[in-house]
Amino acid sequence: MEQVKVDDFFKVDIRVGTVTKVEDFPEARNPAYKVWVDFGDEVGVKKSSAQVTDLYSKDDLLDRQVVAVVNFPPRQVGRFMSEILILGTVQGDGSVVLLQPDRSVENGLRIS
Repeated sequence: MEQVKVDDFFKVDIRVGTVTKVEDFPEARNPAYKVWVDFGDEVGVKKSSAQVTDLYSKDDLLDRQVVAVVNFPPRQVGRFMSEILILGTVQGDGSVVLLQPDRSVENGLRIS
């Protein structure tokens, strides 16, 4: 794996936010949800397409804190504009386990 400089890592804005809305995304090529995440006053509410339907229901996601990259360019996913990348780890079977803080924190806090 290629090494990156610490300065490059610090360019990636990774923050904690709380899921405020989840909808089915039947038009997605792979099973996914449309997810809205509140990152507090500085960043606001951003939306994402999240392929996490294997392990999470819509109710599981609602009010859950997640970790996401908030400064990647928006990406068109079907008719939906994904503004953030919610982070998770991909297991051997392809299912995604979401990253989250181990206790509740203020929305918008940066990961460092």
